[in-house]
Amino acid sequence: MSIRDLIPWSRQENKVPAQVSAAGAASDPVLSLHREVNRLFEDFFRGFGVPALAGVERGLLAPSVELAETDKEIRVMAELPGLDEKDVEVTVEEGVLTLRGEKKSEVEDKDRGYSERSYGRFERRIGLPNGIEQDKASATFKKGVLTVTVPKSASAAESVRRIAVNSGQA
Repeated sequence: MSIRDLIPWSRQENKVPAQVSAAGAASDPVLSLHREVNRLFEDFFRGFGVPALAGVERGLLAPSVELAETDKEIRVMAELPGLDEKDVEVTVEEGVLTLRGEKKSEVEDKDRGYSERSYGRFERRIGLPNGIEQDKASATFKKGVLTVTVPKSASAAESVRRIAVNSGQA
């Protein structure tokens, strides 16, 4: 079985059914309702400055991050394409790393025909473990990737307790 077999109209010589065609869509009440519900959701989210549902996966609403931890530090890397270091704010407060920023459009809305790019403010909060030295945290920004490094204190390594793993047989 191929993926094409799962598409309803692919079994009939790749013909699109009449109700999905442009002429049939207007007369089919289910498709009209489906289109209207999609439009309502898009209008609702657009009112909050959120891009259309197709672009909500991650984007700037919550930048994609990668976390790395060693015995000496915690490193957080965030992808922020299209931004400069002046557009990003990084804070560490009470064990929480916060990444904030805003991506502004280079084009006026009236001049834009179609866009899948997302613009607006974003904020991402990442909880950090106990035993970090937030006063010594540092950040670098290069090629759209923000890297924040937070050193661990000496007491953090000492507070780790290894637990033996048994096979569970009595």
